[in-house]
Amino acid sequence: MQPTSSNSIKGNWATLLLPINKDQSLDWVALQEEVDILIQSSPNGIYSNGTAGEFYNQTESEYDEIQSILAESCIQANIPFQIGISCSNPQLMLERIQRMKELKPRAFQVVLPDWSRVSDEEMVLFLQKIIAEAQPVDIILYNPPHAKKVLLPNDYIFLLQNNIKLAGCKTGGGDQQWYEEMKVFKDDMSVFVPGHYLATGIKNGMQGAYSNIACLNPFAAQQWYELMLVNLDAALEIEGRIQLFLKNYILPLMTDQDRSNQAADKLLASIGDWGPVSTRLRWPYIGFNHEDALRLRTVAKNLLPEFFTKF
Repeated sequence: MQPTSSNSIKGNWATLLLPINKDQSLDWVALQEEVDILIQSSPNGIYSNGTAGEFYNQTESEYDEIQSILAESCIQANIPFQIGISCSNPQLMLERIQRMKELKPRAFQVVLPDWSRVSDEEMVLFLQKIIAEAQPVDIILYNPPHAKKVLLPNDYIFLLQNNIKLAGCKTGGGDQQWYEEMKVFKDDMSVFVPGHYLATGIKNGMQGAYSNIACLNPFAAQQWYELMLVNLDAALEIEGRIQLFLKNYILPLMTDQDRSNQAADKLLASIGDWGPVSTRLRWPYIGFNHEDALRLRTVAKNLLPEFFTKF
């Protein structure tokens, strides 16, 4: 492990999705195959146990095995990796930190306690303990738009004023004013935006994405990020088509079928057809039908041909 310094985590990070068998057990063979494919795509890094990884729906023994598979493969391939320690129980988060430190990840991702909305004082107490227990591994604060406490730029200033040193934050992004306000943290932490806004984020001085677009095709997502560094206008044009696809085809389907973000992530992976991940979610949650993926694959190929190149 190489502990991170401020602003040292950047780029396109691919998410580890959870392959689920029909009997609801985890498909360990498929998980290893998925990790191998993600490594072949040469991302800036791979992370586990985000929303797309269904972190909320694992036993502790399953959790440990997932992280072990990811860590062993990434260390062998010299690919940076981060481990999500998020859980509904803060005590279990602390236990996970102690077990996972030996795997030497680049950072831990953590959500704020979410059963009840934490106060500012409770947020500081929580992060103080998490950061202290995790040392020397850095902490990424994962703050999705559906969290009970959604942090604004002033909240990150408050954390800095209370000596909370984060390596980065995983955010839902924002408007132009939000980007301007988040630029002040460029020397303190990496700010990550949603994958489908990555080109806009890079244009506005943000550092990267824990990418839902890597779910569609991890190879193309990495090449898209690398394009941003040499031809931002071309990357922004691709982003426009990505957002058009999501707005016109994915979001309406999510609304019509009342499906979750993680269902959409697995749908994207099935549309991209690059690995062994199906649309199935773990009980009691429901994913999209495979027929939805087949139907939308034709649409996506026409709108986003770059994401269907054979790599």
